[in-house]
Amino acid sequence: MPRPLGELEDAVMSRVWKWNRPVTVREVLEDLQKERSIAYTTVMTVLDNLHQKGWVRREAEGRAYRYEAVSTRAAYAAALMNDAWSQSDNPAAALVAFFGMMSEEQRRSLSDAVRIVQGPETQEPTEPSESAERAERPERGEGPEENPASAQDPGGR
Repeated sequence: MPRPLGELEDAVMSRVWKWNRPVTVREVLEDLQKERSIAYTTVMTVLDNLHQKGWVRREAEGRAYRYEAVSTRAAYAAALMNDAWSQSDNPAAALVAFFGMMSEEQRRSLSDAVRIVQGPETQEPTEPSESAERAERPERGEGPEENPASAQDPGGR
């Protein structure tokens, strides 16, 4: 199962996911420098680590690489939730507790997601929320594939 991304890994992946296109170390560096002081080599190392862990693929461009997400943030979040849930000794109680922590908006998103998974034959004629419409429009590269980190390394790296 995937381990949660570290703080800097998450900051880098957030940009890769948000931009949804191949990115360079320089692009990520310049955006990160708006928030913190960070070296080019640090960003390069983080992207190389993310590549080794299977979170990004890279393609050579001259003497540098362009990095692109292998999976989506939604798939990453789902894998983390699945991992946490599967470790519970009482999955039903864990879900009840989780649902109890949700905001009203999150509960609506959950209802929308359940309707999408159940398919059109069980859906009532209602207007889908914005979150349901986003869920039905997968991001580029999103699909039913397993989280790359869990598929490539049983140790979760």
